Amino acid sequence: MIVKLSVLIDKFGTSLIIIKLPLKNIFSNSLLVIAMMIFSSGYLPAQEHKIIKAKSGDNIYSVFRENNIPYSYFNEFTLLNKSKLGKDNQLFAGVSYQLPLVESTTTNDQPGSADQKSQVSSSTRTVKYDIFGSKYENIEIKSDELKGATYYLVAGHGGPDPGAVAHYNGKTLCEDEYAYDITLRLARELISYGAIVYLITRDNNDGIRDGWYLKPDKDERCYPNLTIPINQNARLKQRKDAVNELYLQYRGTYQRLVVIHVDSRSKGQKIDVFFYHDKRSAQGKKLATNLRNTFDSKYNKHQPGRGYNGSVSERNLYMLKYSWPVATFIELGNINHERDLKRFIMDDNRQAVANWLAEGLQIDFKNNK
Repeated sequence: MIVKLSVLIDKFGTSLIIIKLPLKNIFSNSLLVIAMMIFSSGYLPAQEHKIIKAKSGDNIYSVFRENNIPYSYFNEFTLLNKSKLGKDNQLFAGVSYQLPLVESTTTNDQPGSADQKSQVSSSTRTVKYDIFGSKYENIEIKSDELKGATYYLVAGHGGPDPGAVAHYNGKTLCEDEYAYDITLRLARELISYGAIVYLITRDNNDGIRDGWYLKPDKDERCYPNLTIPINQNARLKQRKDAVNELYLQYRGTYQRLVVIHVDSRSKGQKIDVFFYHDKRSAQGKKLATNLRNTFDSKYNKHQPGRGYNGSVSERNLYMLKYSWPVATFIELGNINHERDLKRFIMDDNRQAVANWLAEGLQIDFKNNK
């Protein structure tokens, strides 16, 4: 007797084994058919959808973040749960929802970090990244203290949006240029301690710039090399998507998102560096607190008696709410206040701010290792 077997995989991943027997043997071989059907049912069982119960304050994005589900499965989630969703796909506390089945992904161990065109010299323990500019492109690796940590750095605004604008000594100062320069300096520090760093906002020709005046331009891009849209919501979504896609490559590891801005207030209002976190994120609050405490200790050391009024607080900001890594949002000072300006207009101060942020991030990594 000749038995023909065909194996098919259905859309749920179940193995279906088709047995073709001559008609005259169909009854005499019924036991064989039954045995093969039993074997088939256990060969590759269908995956079951994980069920979660929504908590107060949950939305689809926070549920995806907690369960390492890519944003691309959003539509599948809404189809699975369409009878249980409210207006604008709202989740209801206490209601159970099915999660989409996510295809497994392979972790990418190659750091795409600050710039993909990097050159590593193992003999001298230096790494080269063109994006930092010719003066700062070579980075000496000081230690592996941050090995295993991945950072996503977002400098505020950029491209068609300069952010806050001020005028000083006949020059126009733009928030995006100063936030980006400090972000570059921070990235360089983190890399020197062995971290993987992704610059989400990036300018391929500015590099780190010394001097007080940073000439504005509009050629910043979004990682990996996307044109930044003028619409604010589209711009934030683009950055959030870039971060969340990268997050999946390193899931299960220590990851942090740092968003850096410069505030704009009245000329007479002096402010310190403020740190914000999402209200649902205990780790985000811890991260912001570690950074705030670092600044407090640094000011006490270098400017005793000055006092430091920077705070940690909750804010309902898009990048904090919808990005998956633990995140903090930083306001460096008031661009319209002459004394605040000195915090980021002088290149030595920009470097000091970057160093202090790097030190605070090192503390956070050690506390969470």
